[in-house]
Formats: sequence, structure tokens, C-alpha cells
Amino acid sequence: MSGARAVLLETARRYALAYKEAEVRGDYETAIVNLKRSVEALEDFLRLYPDDLLAPRVRKLILQYKDRIKMLERKMLVVASAGNGEEEYEVEINEQKEKSNGVRTPPEFVLKEKPDVTFDDIAGLEDAKQAIKEAIIYPIRRPDLFPLGWPRGILLYGPPGTGKTMLAAAVANEIDGEFLYVDAASIMSKWLGEGERNVKKLFSYARSRAKEGVPVIIFIDEIDALLGVHTAEIGGEVRVRNQFLKEMDGIQDKSSNLHVYVIGATNKPWKLDEPFIRRFQKRIYVPLPDFKARRKLLELLTRKIRLAPDVDLDELARILDGYSGSDIRDIVQGAYMRVVRELFESGKEGEPRPVTMEDFKEIIRRRKPSVDKNMLKLFEEWRRRFEAL
Repeated sequence: MSGARAVLLETARRYALAYKEAEVRGDYETAIVNLKRSVEALEDFLRLYPDDLLAPRVRKLILQYKDRIKMLERKMLVVASAGNGEEEYEVEINEQKEKSNGVRTPPEFVLKEKPDVTFDDIAGLEDAKQAIKEAIIYPIRRPDLFPLGWPRGILLYGPPGTGKTMLAAAVANEIDGEFLYVDAASIMSKWLGEGERNVKKLFSYARSRAKEGVPVIIFIDEIDALLGVHTAEIGGEVRVRNQFLKEMDGIQDKSSNLHVYVIGATNKPWKLDEPFIRRFQKRIYVPLPDFKARRKLLELLTRKIRLAPDVDLDELARILDGYSGSDIRDIVQGAYMRVVRELFESGKEGEPRPVTMEDFKEIIRRRKPSVDKNMLKLFEEWRRRFEAL
């Protein structure tokens, strides 16, 4: 992840966490300040990286945070005038919103926009692509060939930055289906019963669209935050997980031909509760890219920039052993930014010079792989126990 990009996302995350802590304390004024600062960081991110893969999700977060700011401001007025009853006020508003938000409209915490990506845009991961084709694409095209049913739950696990989100989005494009992106944390709520209602709304909408003949992919990022094992339960976590279990069992009914699929992604599969692991019939390891995948990824990433004759993509692919796909993307961006910065600082007009091999090597010297080797051992051990292709 490039420096400025990483700093902005981390700043937004820190302020969002601070907002949640302040809201739990009932300090709504501080919560509002922190949430506004998080929005500012996210808006700066969009200005600098409007075409980033995360841009659609960031836009959705900004809207959610602004709505939350308005809600908090109303709650401050209610608390100031009544002195109590703020939780009942919150639940009442949510129930009103739910009544007005029928199954024809996705829940407000869902990002419906999907990245314009296909399997051809994803370097490597052939085993994962094939497993997904067999679980989703083939049954949608020829359901008559699957009298015993087909998997509705798919778990993608592996190090961060290896392409799990892109795989899920590519499936939705391959089948021309609807892609519902859900951050696990957005389903949870400290308000009594809201978490369960969020789960119900999500699956009700998905089933209603599937009944209209539209395949639906529910992609839940960081699913361990929703279905993980906790030493101490907070709020309605158990009820939310039980509701999710009920909904998963419902879509996996072999007598149903509805094409609703849940794809969960996690960087920490060992935190998942085992009853939920069994609900994901396909459990697919998404590893770091091998040499062939790194070579292909470099080719895809450098298509739109000028390269000097001395750039050897094969050598770069060898040097980048141990780097994730996200790391490699950031390195290519960093090398290109090096020549752009040089152009600006020279005060000259025109186009930047071609990117040289030395530009790439200079960035690589300053960037280490984001995935620790000890973490890879944890993934291999979990894979040995639970993989199901």
C-alpha cells in the first residue's frame, strides 16, 4: 500500500474507532468530532485515488458516516431535552427506516456497486477460480446437471492483499449477477436486536432478487469479526451469529433452486467458530502469488505506463518473491510516482520519462513484504485441517 494511501485509510480507521468508543460512553459530541475527521480523511482518499478498488466502498462509508453524524446530532438534542430514553429513540428510528426499506432495496449498510473486474483481470489463483466456477458458475448455467444441489457457502482465506475481494467481484461479473459487499462490522450494532435485523434484511433482499431470476453474491469481508470465537461476548453477538446460521441453513436447502451465495473472506480463518466453518462447503486458500502470477500481474499493472527498455519483468517477478498482489501494485505505483515527482520538481512540461529498472529497484529496497513468514505457516496449518476445494 502506497504511503499516502495507507496513511489516509489508517487515519480514517483510527478516528472511526475513536468515534465508536465515544458513542459507547455516551459522549456524542466527541463521537461527532471523530466521525467528521474520519470523513475528511476518506474524502481526501477519494480525491487522490478516485479509481482505487476501494473507492466504491469508501464512497458508501462516507454516506453512512454522514448519516450517522446527523443521527448523533438528533440524539444530542433528544438527550438534552429529555435526559433519558436515547436507546428507545434509536430503535424507533431504525424500525421506521426498516419499514420504509422493502426487500426491493438493499439495506443501507450494503455496497451494491461492484468493481469492473473479471477472472481475466486476476493474475494466477487458477485453483481458486476453478473451485468457484464449479460451485457457482456451472450450477447457474446448468442447474439441471446438479440434482444433489450445489455449494452456497464459499470461504476465501489467505494473507491480506492476495485478491480475495477481486475474486468475489469477478464471480458476480462472470454470471451477470448482483454483488452485495458487506463489511462484517457494519452488520453488528450495540442497539438491542438491530444486528439480527440487519442479517434478516440482507438475506431477505438477496432472496427476493434471486426469485426474480438474478443471481446474488453476498460478499462479507473480514467475516471472522462476525463469526469468530470470542472469549467474552458483547451485546447481541451470539444472537447475530445464530441468525446468520439460520439464514445460511435456509439458502443451503437442497429443495431450493435460488441462486444466493455467501462468499466470506478472512485473513484469520483460525478465529472462525467451527460450526460456521462447516457451512462453507468450499474453503479456498488464496495464497501469495507464485512466479507466473507475479509476472502476469506486473504485465497487467504496467500496461498503462511507459517502461524503459532495461525493464525486465521476469527479473522483477523473481525479486518480488514473498510479496502480495497488493504489495506489487503499490511498488508499481511507487516506481511510476517517482518519475512523476521528478517531472514536477524539474518544473518542465510534457510527459514523464519512462520508468526504468532502477526506479523499481529503488522502491523495492524501501518496501518489505507485508506478509510475515510465520503468518504463512499459520495459513498452511489451517489449510491442512480445513481446506475443501
